[in-house]
Amino acid sequence: MKNIQSLESIKKSVELLIAASFPLRALIDALCQVGAVVYLVGGSVRDIFLNVSVKDLDIEVHKISLETLESVLKKFGTVNAVGKSFGVLKLDNLPIDWSLPRFDEAGRRPQVVVDPWMDIKTAFERRDLTINAMGINLTTFELVDPFDGLNDLKMGVLRTPNPRFFVEDPLRFYRVMQFIGRFEMYPDLVLTKVCRLMDISNVSRERIESEFKKLLLQSKRPSIALHWLDEIGRLEEILPELVATKDILQEPDWHPEGDVFEHTLQTIDAAVLFDYASHEEKLMIVYACLCHDLGKISTTQLIKGRLTAYDHARQGVHYAKSLLKRITNNKTLIDGVCKLVDAHLHPYEFITGNASMSAYKRLALKLSPDVTLAMLSKVAFADKQGRNSKRGVPLSTQEPLLDRFLHNAERAGVLFSVERPLLQGKDLMPEVQPGPQMGILVKKAYAIQLSESIKDKAVLKKLLLKD
Repeated sequence: MKNIQSLESIKKSVELLIAASFPLRALIDALCQVGAVVYLVGGSVRDIFLNVSVKDLDIEVHKISLETLESVLKKFGTVNAVGKSFGVLKLDNLPIDWSLPRFDEAGRRPQVVVDPWMDIKTAFERRDLTINAMGINLTTFELVDPFDGLNDLKMGVLRTPNPRFFVEDPLRFYRVMQFIGRFEMYPDLVLTKVCRLMDISNVSRERIESEFKKLLLQSKRPSIALHWLDEIGRLEEILPELVATKDILQEPDWHPEGDVFEHTLQTIDAAVLFDYASHEEKLMIVYACLCHDLGKISTTQLIKGRLTAYDHARQGVHYAKSLLKRITNNKTLIDGVCKLVDAHLHPYEFITGNASMSAYKRLALKLSPDVTLAMLSKVAFADKQGRNSKRGVPLSTQEPLLDRFLHNAERAGVLFSVERPLLQGKDLMPEVQPGPQMGILVKKAYAIQLSESIKDKAVLKKLLLKD
């Protein structure tokens, strides 16, 4: 059972949210004066009960026309009417969606019909899940919960108010997926059946990407969502490369957790718990952890009684690209993940092989500009933690060898960036004239600088031009 705020504490939480968004209280009062009933709805209500940070407020206005709503909003700022045909307005100075109840007409090309006098139960019935079909009256602070969403929230159950409406928007399938990971809640039998059978073929890549972002950025255990996809028979449709890792066995001495599928899920669960400089960094690293051992699909062999997967890091790049291109168009993300997959074994190889400082510098250059050795170390660490013989839970142990890798990368000055070139084209004049030859020499100078760990510009120039 989930720990949620009591009804008694909700009023104070909502009042604080209203007070933090000037001039929201005055605007609500103005709407009520013209006969409106104003509700806080959707995910913001759910998050208040869960006592988590509320980032976006959705307000639904009943009992007045769209024109009346617009006229009241205009008294408080410039109205953004981009969503007006869907019954949604915004104020440019107040990032809140103001919507009226609406429904889609039947037919091949359904039209949105705004109905301000729709009863609250009918309005909420069209929402995806009962936990999102709750409202708080912003005048009386009364909870409106026609589908018992609060009890579902307490019990950790995902239910839909109406299965027929649920399947009309196939994106809702992916919302269920990310809610499972974010809130560790599970669909009931009806919703499970609906998700097992519904057509999701027409969901755009951009919308799929958005839901995967929420899963990987906001979950403590994204693995449970991927397990659910597998259990209902949809994982192969969405992530066939990951399904292919099932029953790919690994050498027990190195991987007591079992097959590559189990290892991968433990690895992403470990990765999401690290500290990150940005959402972009976290997303790249967690995707890299998802893809890091896909190469074992085609490289795993039994040699002299032991399981090996030689060259799986390099071979995994192909599978990583295939997986990611179905989810995102973000070239920087795809390129960065592929670099991390290709290099994910290097941190331990560098330590066991006693790599030189110049090797660290060359590796940092190879990964740049979007990937750093610090990021690579996180993938390597998650990889090590994803080896728990107790299935379903990653290890929480530290890794001394990785600490040495980080220390050496810092000593080399390339933990978070590459070493800057000492020589530029202007430094080679007048000995070398501008042109293709100068460009070749600048690149050669940088290669010498890294391999010889040269710090002095004059020494490097002399060495470069000695021939």
